[in-house]
This record gives sequence, structure tokens and C-alpha cells, in this order.
Amino acid sequence: MSEDENKNNDEQHRLRRELPDEVAPEAAEDMDGGDDSDDAEAPAAGTKGPPLTGRQRLAKGLWPPRVSRAQLIVAVLLFVLGLGLAIQVRSNSDSSALRGARQEDLVRILDELDDRTQRLGDEKQRLEGQRTELENSSDQAEEARKQTVERERQLGILAGTVAAQGPGITLTISDKKGAVQADMLLDAIQELRAAGAEAIQVNDVRVVADTYLTDASGGKVSVDGHKIGEPFVFKVIGKPQDLEPALNIPGGVVQTLEKEQATVTVTQAQKIVVDALRPAKRPDYAQSSSQ
Repeated sequence: MSEDENKNNDEQHRLRRELPDEVAPEAAEDMDGGDDSDDAEAPAAGTKGPPLTGRQRLAKGLWPPRVSRAQLIVAVLLFVLGLGLAIQVRSNSDSSALRGARQEDLVRILDELDDRTQRLGDEKQRLEGQRTELENSSDQAEEARKQTVERERQLGILAGTVAAQGPGITLTISDKKGAVQADMLLDAIQELRAAGAEAIQVNDVRVVADTYLTDASGGKVSVDGHKIGEPFVFKVIGKPQDLEPALNIPGGVVQTLEKEQATVTVTQAQKIVVDALRPAKRPDYAQSSSQ
């Protein structure tokens, strides 16, 4: 045996004597200059059990999660943003109630909206005109008095306390068999009101908001307690081009009366006089809120 080999053997015996008992022999080989890649797989000194695999070390690094305060705030903000976007997309994707409507219904709705817009526009112009007159009038008190009188006259027409005249129609119902009943006349009044009638008179009785009709004996009809008989003559003030078609619609007032073998005639005129009056009643309990 050579001198170099003897020195190596003595060095190895010295290292084995100096290593602690718990260090494995493989560790001594690493200390003698083994590969560094083996050190990563070797367990730490003083631990027991087999070394951890790569998957175990990955799972140990991911769980339990270590979340900082800044990361938590960012996560909450992202959640709120995503929720808002989801709600917006859902609201935009909801189908409209009008999407499944028929073409006839859509046309009718558009016509009603146009009519309402026109009425509101006319009312706006009328109110603006009154305001302009009040602002420009040299005597605002006198102008206010005139407008009050005009308003009183309009309310009187609606209440039936003053006479009225204007364009309209005359509806005459002849019933020799006495088949016409109160509900048929009431249907005619309701149809005329829906068509825009502003003043109605049946024979000698003024029709107002609280008018009621009942059947009476002898083929007559009681209107607000007044018995009237045929021929039933309606004097109606309104737009003739709207009133007459409303009575002649299929299945409407005229056809219903003709089925009862009554004779119905409708005549348009540029001047209809409604002169039957209702007494002005003073309310027993209601008072003006301005008092």
C-alpha cells in the first residue's frame, strides 16, 4: 500500500470518529465532496422520516394560503366589479314587454301616445298664453278676474248649471215597441263621453257626472228621477267627426238598438244648443281648501 492511500484511510477513520452518532454515513460521503444535488433531497439534521417529494413540497408551499391585506382588498374590488358587470349585462339582455306585442297593438299604443302628447302640448300652450297675458297686462288684477270668470263658465258647462252651444250631433231613437231600456241609453251616454262629448242633454234632462238611469213603467226611462219616453233625443256637443263613428262601430250602440227594432238617426250640425240646466247645489261638508 502506498503512502497516499494510507493517508486517505487515516483521514476517513478520523472523520468517522468525529461525526455524531445521528449523522448517517451518506452525510459523511457528502462532506467528502459528494454531489450538491443530493443535499436537496437529504432530510435536515435532527429530523426523522423520509425526505419530502416535489409534490409534497409544492402542496406545503400553497396551503395554508398566505394572503396579505392588499391582496384581499384587490380581490373584493374585483368581485364587486364582476357583479356589477353581470347585472348590467342581464338588464340589457332582458326582453322588453313590447317586443312580443302585435303590430296592431303597437300602432294603437303609438297613436294613443301621439294623442296624449298633442293634448299635453295644447294644454301647455294655453297655460303659457295665460301666463303671458298676466305678465304683459297693465292691469293684472283685471286679467286675473277675466280668467276666473272664464274658468267658472267652463266649470258651469261641465256641471250643467249654464247653457252651452257648439258643434255636435243629434241622436234620435224611436222605439214604438218599448224595447229600449235604461242600460241601452246608458251605453250610448258612455260611448259619447268616451268619444269626447262635452255636454249632453237627453230630452229635457241635462246629463252630468252623477246622472243615473233606471227603467220606469210604460216603456219609459227615468233619468235622475225624471221620466222620459220615446223618442229619445240626445243633443251632444263635441267633435262630430268623432261622435258619429263612435256610435256606428260594429256591435256598438246603433247596431244594438236596431236589433231591438228601434229606429236610430244621427245628424251632424255646426250648432247644437244644450239649454237644459241643473240647479247648483251647495255642498254640505266640502269646503274650498283656500278658505
